[in-house]
Amino acid sequence: MRRPSLVFLALAALLAVTPAAARAGAPRPATPAALAEVRTAGTAWGHDPATGRLTVTVDDTVRGAALTAVRRAADRSGAVLRHEPGRLRTLIAGGQAIYGGGGRCSLGANARSGSTWYFVTAGHCTNLGATWYADSARTSVLGSRTGSSFPGNDYGVVRYTGTVAHPSAVYTYPGQVTISGAGSAYVGQAVCRSGATTGVRCGLVTGLNQTVNYAEGSVTGLIRTNICAEPGDSGGPLYVAATGTVLGLLSGGSGTCASGGTSYYQPILEILAAYGLTIP
Repeated sequence: MRRPSLVFLALAALLAVTPAAARAGAPRPATPAALAEVRTAGTAWGHDPATGRLTVTVDDTVRGAALTAVRRAADRSGAVLRHEPGRLRTLIAGGQAIYGGGGRCSLGANARSGSTWYFVTAGHCTNLGATWYADSARTSVLGSRTGSSFPGNDYGVVRYTGTVAHPSAVYTYPGQVTISGAGSAYVGQAVCRSGATTGVRCGLVTGLNQTVNYAEGSVTGLIRTNICAEPGDSGGPLYVAATGTVLGLLSGGSGTCASGGTSYYQPILEILAAYGLTIP
């Protein structure tokens, strides 16, 4: 587990090549050593389960010498280079909206330690401020930040101090899904996310253990999906609608919900373990 430095929102996946496939001339497994040194904002990398290859993605901002350097690193690692339109970014702007430090994000999930209640959200959100509110006028206090980790990780924890009700549920614009617990994602899993800007959007898990290089720094171990997201959705939950299982919290992505996009999520189990929390 990565060491933590932290209102509703995984694991390494290495695909083996069979001897028969190797004899047929299948590409050798790539080594990510060269990619681990890449810190260029607007890039992400990890194994693509659909192809069995290590894949590096670059957004529209990676050009010129930077693109050349990333391409060389990809070549040294035997990785496939792929372009994704738009700009890869953290998505500050909610499930439902939360406000703090001049920013607006989304609540990921309510959690507890004994009888003390908290909510978890993205760390790039909790880095913005110590006190969080339920309204843009900042008159309805939710609670105070107790931990925040970003970059490296992307999660934050806020302890409830106000009187706002905090059910174990995901807001679904309208309505809600009761949260039954937390779990791990797997490739091909049907999932949804909820956020204050774009509401509920659904799709599939397309990768695990992804590294994303934001302008603010790198975050590792993320879940990748083909679901769009926009600023303000950050911190919102990735969940399984049929079971009410929370899988992660929105970290960032590229593209828009008008044109389509890719989004990345901090696995929820890591956050809960780091702070000794449970859901519900």
